[in-house]
Amino acid sequence: MKRKQFESLKNNGIENIYKLISNYVEIDELEWEYCCNSFKSTFFPKKSILLNQNEICSKIFFVAGGLLRIYYTDEKGEEKTFHFCLEGTFGVDYESFLKNIPSSFSIQAVEDTLVIEVTFEMLQTLYSTVRNGEKLGRLITEDYFFILNDKIKAFYMHSPLERYETMNAKFPTLLQRVPQYHIASYLNISSVHLSRLKYASKIKNTPND
Repeated sequence: MKRKQFESLKNNGIENIYKLISNYVEIDELEWEYCCNSFKSTFFPKKSILLNQNEICSKIFFVAGGLLRIYYTDEKGEEKTFHFCLEGTFGVDYESFLKNIPSSFSIQAVEDTLVIEVTFEMLQTLYSTVRNGEKLGRLITEDYFFILNDKIKAFYMHSPLERYETMNAKFPTLLQRVPQYHIASYLNISSVHLSRLKYASKIKNTPND
């Protein structure tokens, strides 16, 4: 996605968030018209920082097009990738967003990315205005919890190869869109180990003659 395409993608971005909300709850025409007037589309060029670690996360970023990376910087100054947010999903540090406290993570655009920004105040208004608004908030919170839970379980219960194959199942286009060092960081392995896993997975999934 290039900056010159931004204007032409604005409406498509709104339609994408409509599809996302509809996956969670039913929303009628009047409710959707109200939502459209509240949403803001923002274009972020590749490598832009949407949120810095230790800043308060004041927005939920719904990805209409492009790709976001959620990561943190450790005490050695090394970046550790926590999660990827593709089209039709959202990026946020939900604890920071809800509690108005400094974020544990940074959020970066891995590609040119179009997002729909939703502030805390907008979300509260959505809850009170949209018939299923509170249910929408609860389901988004549950999804965020599942992301955290899956990440913790993967580190303690799954081998690196299992984590790699789960990633491919969840994000089938990721290997073509993201630098290998970000993927290695996401899997908590070295780039060399990632190359070995790619080979091992290929051999494992190649049918025998």
